[in-house]
Amino acid sequence: MVSVLQNVAIDCADAYELARFWSEVLGSPLHPEDNPGDPETAVMLPEGPLLYFNQVQEPKTIKNRLHLCLRPKTTREEEVDRLLALGATLVDDRREPDGPGWAVLADPEGNEFCVLRSESDRAATTT
Repeated sequence: MVSVLQNVAIDCADAYELARFWSEVLGSPLHPEDNPGDPETAVMLPEGPLLYFNQVQEPKTIKNRLHLCLRPKTTREEEVDRLLALGATLVDDRREPDGPGWAVLADPEGNEFCVLRSESDRAATTT
């Protein structure tokens, strides 16, 4: 017997607003029954588990032990710019001048995530 991954749960101060941010990031809709002020909200991904946002009273206090890594469909730099415009912040820039690396961003509640090189970025640096 094995288990099936149902969702990835993210504790947060405002479940609906943080889910709206991630809905924009991923281009995936919120669960149709979710509304502003709901203490639990989900982003419906086209494949795989849900992103489940659970409102908690405790604030985030330390670095995430688990985080999401995004591979953009545009260039890494275009995606970082788009996410910053949506309200993310740059936490650590690990991009290297010759192409490799990633950018560490944080969502509006401080949860870190990474933006990797896109397939087109990777193809441009291989010989």
